[in-house]
Amino acid sequence: MEQAKIDRINHLAHKAKTIGLTAEEERERAALRREYIDAVLGNLQNQLDHTYIVDEAGHKKKLRKKGEEHHG
Repeated sequence: MEQAKIDRINHLAHKAKTIGLTAEEERERAALRREYIDAVLGNLQNQLDHTYIVDEAGHKKKLRKKGEEHHG
């Protein structure tokens, strides 16, 4: 997510705490927050997709989602 959008989220959060937001600003804040959450979750998923577990013998195993079958 671009820094300008994060700055806008922070500006709207500050404004909400001080003088309040218009209905349009509340919708904008909600949309920006959703975009931010989606970006964070996407980054986390990407990081987990590239995570390996190393057992005691030094063998690397790809981290799998809970309930995902192991083939091979």
